[in-house]
Amino acid sequence: MDIKEQDQMYIAHTYHRFDVVLTKGSHCIAMDGDGKSYLDMTAGIGVNALGYADKEWAKAVSEQANTLPHVSNLYYSQPDVDVAKMLCERTGFKKVMFANSGAEANEGAIKLARKYSYDHYGKERYEIITLVNSFHGRTITTLAATGQDAFHQYFDPFTPGFLHVAANDEAALKQAVSKHTCAIMMELIQGEGGVLPLAKAYVQTIAKLCKQQDILLIVDEVQTGVGRCGTLYAYEQYDIQPDIVTTAKGLGNGLPIGGVLMNEKLQDTFHPGDHGTTFGGNPIACAGARVVLQRLDADFLQEVMDKGEYLKQQLLSLPHIKAVNGLGLMRGAVLDEHVQAIDVVKACLQKGLLILTAKDKLRMLPPLVITKGEIDQAMTILREVLSTMG
Repeated sequence: MDIKEQDQMYIAHTYHRFDVVLTKGSHCIAMDGDGKSYLDMTAGIGVNALGYADKEWAKAVSEQANTLPHVSNLYYSQPDVDVAKMLCERTGFKKVMFANSGAEANEGAIKLARKYSYDHYGKERYEIITLVNSFHGRTITTLAATGQDAFHQYFDPFTPGFLHVAANDEAALKQAVSKHTCAIMMELIQGEGGVLPLAKAYVQTIAKLCKQQDILLIVDEVQTGVGRCGTLYAYEQYDIQPDIVTTAKGLGNGLPIGGVLMNEKLQDTFHPGDHGTTFGGNPIACAGARVVLQRLDADFLQEVMDKGEYLKQQLLSLPHIKAVNGLGLMRGAVLDEHVQAIDVVKACLQKGLLILTAKDKLRMLPPLVITKGEIDQAMTILREVLSTMG
């Protein structure tokens, strides 16, 4: 029985898998069991920031695994302190709470916002406003926060206390704010929603409103953060300073890690017992995250910005691509109406190129270490595929 048959027999089918078994990888190249190479423009859905099998990262993870793989949060350990310190010093936030994923980080942020508002304003200030077309995770509460009806099926009742308003509509947002509002939560680029950036003026209006009314501003940077958009976090390009930022994906470069960054007024909101996680801040995951953050210096981030602009221009030169959204190396390509994104993805797979979809768009989240030469290779394959369509 081969691996695909075993998968069908033993693994719950929460994903539609493509017909390929990947067995190893190096830099931006993955390989299957037959030795076929695939140029990866997905990075494990934005996770493998340094690509596959980065030597420095693998060495740090291996050494930690052979030293102290897990200890729990009942005791102190060095790697999580190092990562928290690096994050705080580079962002201006005061504290970090570790988790294991983006959804867990968002759950933690929601609890943090509600605890702060309960402490300062009482139990009636609990509502969180999020945006239509947003995506914040697949737990019951983060699904409630997600502003897409397609995800609000089968699992009722969802956690109450969330309002969804249209993105970039200042009037709708202001109308939704009430005496019950404790926070506004948003992605600066709606990733799963189609790689749709929010307007800078709109985001700054929200930030100003939040500051005036002591409403907490939560920015979900699970997909946009850790250098993906050309700055350590995307909010830097919007000239705002949120109260809470959630982070995950690229921080671990393949190991599960998430985090909630909080500012000075929130740093003492949680007390022992208010929240917890067995694996959050795991030493192995943090050893890997430490390498990622060390590598993401100013020169590295500028290269991401430059390569992101290069990718955008190359995409715009291809047939059937009408527009390109996003920032840095988070890009969504808008296709002609008669070209289906999933058909393009499947055809590219046959030719050795891995790409993603986001609703009706092609989505590209390559490893941040990708070269312009590798981008050219990807565009050559994509051009071949698109030229056969329509």
